[in-house]
Amino acid sequence: MSVQTSDLKTAVGQALTLLAQKQYDLADQQAQEILRLFPDELNSQYVVAAVNRVEGKLDAAVDQLIHIIAAAPDFARAHQELGFCHSDSGHLLEAITSLQTAISIEPKLPESWRVLGELFFADEDEDSSREAFNQYLILTSHDSEIVEAVQLFKSGKIGQAEQACRVYLKQHPTDVTAIRLLADIGIQVGVYEDAENLLSRALQLAPDFTLARLNYANVLSKREKLDQALAQVQLLLEAEPDKFPLLVLRASILVKLGAFDKALPAYEYLLKNFPPRAHITLGYGHALKTVGEQSKAIDSYRKSIELRPGFGDAYWSLANLKMFRFEEAEIEAMRAQINANSGNQEDYFHLCFALGKALEDREEYEESFRFYEIGNKIKFQLEAYNADITSRQVTSIKQSCDLSMFESASTRGLAAADPIFIIGLPRSGSTLLEQILASHSQVDGTKELMDMLSIARRLGGKKKKSEISAYPQILSELHDDQLKDLGQEYLDRTQIQRGDAPFFIDKMPNNFMHVGLISLILPNAKIIDARRHPMGSCFSGFTQLFAKGQAFTYGLDNIGRYYRDYMEVMDHWDLVLPGKVLLVQYEEVVADIEGQVRRLLEYCDLPFEDACINFHETERAVRTASSEQVRQPLYSGALEHWRNYEPFLDELKQHLGPVLERYPV
Repeated sequence: MSVQTSDLKTAVGQALTLLAQKQYDLADQQAQEILRLFPDELNSQYVVAAVNRVEGKLDAAVDQLIHIIAAAPDFARAHQELGFCHSDSGHLLEAITSLQTAISIEPKLPESWRVLGELFFADEDEDSSREAFNQYLILTSHDSEIVEAVQLFKSGKIGQAEQACRVYLKQHPTDVTAIRLLADIGIQVGVYEDAENLLSRALQLAPDFTLARLNYANVLSKREKLDQALAQVQLLLEAEPDKFPLLVLRASILVKLGAFDKALPAYEYLLKNFPPRAHITLGYGHALKTVGEQSKAIDSYRKSIELRPGFGDAYWSLANLKMFRFEEAEIEAMRAQINANSGNQEDYFHLCFALGKALEDREEYEESFRFYEIGNKIKFQLEAYNADITSRQVTSIKQSCDLSMFESASTRGLAAADPIFIIGLPRSGSTLLEQILASHSQVDGTKELMDMLSIARRLGGKKKKSEISAYPQILSELHDDQLKDLGQEYLDRTQIQRGDAPFFIDKMPNNFMHVGLISLILPNAKIIDARRHPMGSCFSGFTQLFAKGQAFTYGLDNIGRYYRDYMEVMDHWDLVLPGKVLLVQYEEVVADIEGQVRRLLEYCDLPFEDACINFHETERAVRTASSEQVRQPLYSGALEHWRNYEPFLDELKQHLGPVLERYPV
């Protein structure tokens, strides 16, 4: 083919059209022929670069694009293509920067917005990811009603956006774009079950809807349906096997599943084949910590800080190793970051908790308490916990779950005796009890499972905070078949977390509110209440920054009230279900490990095994703040540790009130 000057515009247009049609060979041929005659023609250079990227020749593509941008800094699509190259090679920061440059020049580049959404998602910035995907939707939608709904969503008018979506879907019930948008609104407000159902529907209608499938995998992960979430990610990876955001999501799901034999290699692949990112090395550190590789975990956390000096979560992860001690330079670095106060609240409260722990280890208790207090105040503001709601729940339990409800409980529900529930308050010795029991040959340790909480939430029928829950009143209305079905549902949901042992442990502490539900649907399940001195338990919770939940711990007043509510509801269960729950005092375990182990095993109808006494020698993944401590022999030094802070704990004592006087009962 020969190209005359007069035909240049037409020829370039053809090359760009062929590129848009994904006819890459023909597009490249056309562009190369143009460049033979007109070597400085930038659009043709752009086409060649884009084809090189598609063919995996990323270095060549990047070199070409840098040359184009140097010649034409406002060439938006060249910036976009450079962003795509950086994305394909896992250079997240560079990719985000290039794509943001592209849309600053030309805001109406839908693919820039779409890829930005994926990159923010991989960087665990859900708000920015949602913003980008919504902008993509605005640019690609041909329905003004959908655009209006997105605009409402973007401006924070959630209720109006939801209503607009629902009105539209009444007229267009199979519009998968609208269905996905409604699901995204649900995710934003935490209505994950509805979001899951909507996304499932969207994928039934449009199996190739990649964005919906990514959302679906994410919401399944949030709902702890981890095997299903992993299956969705695998489907996406079949089309794009080396897609960075998908590989990140896969690694995090594998950790949640407890599949560390796969999770660790998944993280190692990311670190080997893509530029290191702070949150990737952080995730890798978490996985290493869980399997007991402490020194490697420390190295990984420190690498995260090296990559992002103000990364509060990495500092807290080091502090949360409990046996770790910060070096002087690290303490000063934390002080400097706190004083600088970048405005990132998440980094700030993580740093405060970490510095509190560092100063605690140096026995500088007054200053340590000051930083714990600052961190707790910030976290409380973000969590917005209401202690009155918890107290009302306890009252509702006492009124609804009376003796008559449990008169024939032992003959109802599912007869299976597989689960052993460990309940109580966090930091009260539950992880120790789990490690003891999981050292037995017939018992699998798992983690703090969300499944009983999810069942209770569904029974309540509550979707908004303003709504009144039907739980626990509804328990009295459930017939025998329903109780058995719920018991089976719990076993089915938790199966993915188990090994081959006949029994398994669920150590979700918050299940103390649901002893009645457990007793009705699984009457043969064992329930163990891990209890610790109120001051020790509450103060330990106050100094602990939890990954999620446990919002009551972020304030001495709230944690004191919560402990009182916990004691009140446990007293009630003892009244209506006498002998059902085994109370285990942490201090008694420390004082007499063999006697308490024998007592535990007898209650669980398990034969005595020496391994339960030598629990610290058991090799298993432990996924709580006490993961290192339970790999050590018992020591009594921590029992009275709270007394170092006693001058600052008058508020806690006041709110604990009479429960202080009755312990250890």
